[in-house]
Amino acid sequence: MPFNVSRGYTTGMFSDEDSEKCPKHRRRRIRMRRLLQAKLLASGGCSSSKAFGQGKGVRVGVGLVEMESSAAASQTATGAGPMVGAISVSGRQRVMEDAVSIRPNLCSPEINSRRPVDFFAIYDGHGGRHVASLCSKRMHIILEEELMRVRNNADISGSSNSRGERRRPSEGQRTEEAWKRVLRSCFLRMDEMASCTCPECGSVGYQCGCPPDTLGLTGSTAVVAILTDETIIVANCGDSRAVLSHGGSPIPLSYDHKPDRQEERARIEACGGQVVFTDGARVEGILAISRAIGDNYLKPYVTSEPEITFTKREAEDECLILASDGLWDVLSSEMACAVARECLREEDHSFSPWVEGVGEGAMFSSRSASAAALLTRLALGRNSCDNISVIVVDLKRSNHTGL
Repeated sequence: MPFNVSRGYTTGMFSDEDSEKCPKHRRRRIRMRRLLQAKLLASGGCSSSKAFGQGKGVRVGVGLVEMESSAAASQTATGAGPMVGAISVSGRQRVMEDAVSIRPNLCSPEINSRRPVDFFAIYDGHGGRHVASLCSKRMHIILEEELMRVRNNADISGSSNSRGERRRPSEGQRTEEAWKRVLRSCFLRMDEMASCTCPECGSVGYQCGCPPDTLGLTGSTAVVAILTDETIIVANCGDSRAVLSHGGSPIPLSYDHKPDRQEERARIEACGGQVVFTDGARVEGILAISRAIGDNYLKPYVTSEPEITFTKREAEDECLILASDGLWDVLSSEMACAVARECLREEDHSFSPWVEGVGEGAMFSSRSASAAALLTRLALGRNSCDNISVIVVDLKRSNHTGL
């Protein structure tokens, strides 16, 4: 059954009579949305970011969209938060193991000169959704705790040159090193939490008496993007991916952790493990990724340490796409960026400036939501066999930068 992501409902097959009614119903929905927005703005905005309900499941073909609804009319008036659209579908899988997390204005840490940072993440679980779900609930909280602990960068020592002389790192180098420490600590803490939390009842420490059959057998990838006024910071662990559309060209901001990557294979073998080629390269013949959160039974061969990239924001930046491998397995970065750019370019004045979406206080533009939905439909049309989760951030209309 077709799904209209920007409005959040399903429709069946249309008859001729339905086709005639469709424009009338669409105009009615637009009037209702505009009226509701006007009331919200007149009353000072919506007091609850989940005023439109939560956790609604909607069928897409044989898949399931899992979306939390939220209203951002008050933030539209103040011009705060990023423009973003997101969708997560089970696709042709019977079980949904992906999770999406969007946290605009996560905090205003000293490391970013007390200016707000925006948090976006996609988690792709394997062996169950336990770890991915836990990451979506806790990762941003852990990151905020780590960020608020950083008071300054003065404790970062310089490096030595060939003559043994100390070189004082620049301000930019100190900031990057501080971010790396924060993110590595965040992923490590998340990994430890996932490794000691019961997947059955959520108890920490496994003192709950639940059957131990599944303990330590689940894991998740994690691709986390943090937006500041000046930089896009991406921390990646696994094969979910972040791509930047810049001046019409795709720029990879993360690199998949596959066991047959030269440096990954060398690291695994140095730990005493092996890469076995069974239906592709697999750690110990089991797991098709070399880094993940969780997966206790494959440590130390599978590590949770993220690879971190820093990308300076520029006026030519168009959009940021985060997605699980359900998208990237069947869609190239070039095509994904081209599709997203076209969606973000389209002008549809019948839409209100905001729609419902995922996260606390985000502004969900119709363009970004359409881009995420179209990318998902393309992946389904290309017979993606995995869960598909997509986040599209419109960098041209990011309110922090004023672009």
